[in-house]
Amino acid sequence: MTPSRGVLYCEILFEKEKIVELDAKRVKNIGNRNATWLSNGAVRVAVEDRGAMVPELSYKHVDGYLNAHWVPQFRGNSGRPFSKSAHGGFWGANILYGIAGNFPCIPSFGQPCRAYGVKFETHGPTANELWRFERSGVLPGRAAFSISTLRGFKPRDLSYRKYDIVLPDHPVHYSVIKVKNSGGAGYRVNAAWHNTLSAPFLDSSCLIDLSAREYATAPSPGEFDSTGHLAPGAQFDNLERAPLRNGRKINARIVPGMIGYTDFITGPVPKKARLGWSSVVNPNLGAVYLCFFKGPAADAPSDIVLTFNDLWLQYGGRRFTPWAQAPGGTDLTFCLGTENAVGAYANGLAYSLEHPELLGAPTTVEIQAGEERTLSYGSLVAEYDRDKLSGGVEQVEIDRSSRIAVQGKKATGSGAQTFKADAEFTEIAKIVQELG
Repeated sequence: MTPSRGVLYCEILFEKEKIVELDAKRVKNIGNRNATWLSNGAVRVAVEDRGAMVPELSYKHVDGYLNAHWVPQFRGNSGRPFSKSAHGGFWGANILYGIAGNFPCIPSFGQPCRAYGVKFETHGPTANELWRFERSGVLPGRAAFSISTLRGFKPRDLSYRKYDIVLPDHPVHYSVIKVKNSGGAGYRVNAAWHNTLSAPFLDSSCLIDLSAREYATAPSPGEFDSTGHLAPGAQFDNLERAPLRNGRKINARIVPGMIGYTDFITGPVPKKARLGWSSVVNPNLGAVYLCFFKGPAADAPSDIVLTFNDLWLQYGGRRFTPWAQAPGGTDLTFCLGTENAVGAYANGLAYSLEHPELLGAPTTVEIQAGEERTLSYGSLVAEYDRDKLSGGVEQVEIDRSSRIAVQGKKATGSGAQTFKADAEFTEIAKIVQELG
């Protein structure tokens, strides 16, 4: 039975004296934004209608919850929609007026561009437009969910159906987007999930690790020319030895705090990987934030497989609004983007179409005429046992029960940790099919 719109749905299951709560409700977030709130006792998730922004993914911490996601100090909270005449001077772009946390970027990832005769805003319509909330509710003992759709935006042949799901006791926000091409011609598109972390989860003790094993910095000319200190267009094979413009090396695994620079790094997910992943460990909190998705070796014709791990290192290099209060002022924004994508850097669809391959990996995925393809994605945040992952993450794999098995950095004496998760999205696929 599917509950009606706008009502609180809650189920409490008693399992071996442990209470597992599944909850789904419609709320008004700060700024009078319509959102769906999902909870399972392990994590809480807020998914907004505008741009599918996820300003909150919080996990159980002491006697409360701790939010890992970025909610920028410059976010527009007037309750009025973005207007170029009223807000363009300070925010510059629609997406910056409402940006927060985690959001999908399809069919263009990155800078504004024109492709297929369409002018795309930064990160495309999925990150800018108002999704139509369809319904939310609880499947008894199985999941809390929300469903929304987006259609009517150029190219009009493409439509999007999104499922946000939490499973009992899994510290994971599962996101699924079905992209359908109802037209008579195929499109090559970008697809990305733009996860962004900030305080109180993010601090200068955090350690970054990726499934990628080779890397490149954003090329020049580009948006990071005036903000970065990494050498532009450089390739390297170790995050701990990223090249600087002055010829020195820096350990990009370590989050340094507000150092006055903003940079971008990309790396291809290994072709033999069944699972792609990115992780940020906070040893002070004893917590890990981990994104996972189907890797190239798990590719099926109906899947959208993300081929790159991307890092947006927003450490204070943008001395212009809205990052700073005034042009030339102090950048007040400290955050880290772990942006897993099929795309060339974050340069937009047009650039990817001109550069169909980067570091041996494809930068676009084709949605053929009449075809529907599915992007499945997991965002996990949880505390780990003692110091098992305090040195960072060496590898993430799927165990025999389809859980997430995380191996800590062996050089630091860390151990292994297993988290409840549907790593292969098998149960998630069944739920999505059932929900229709």
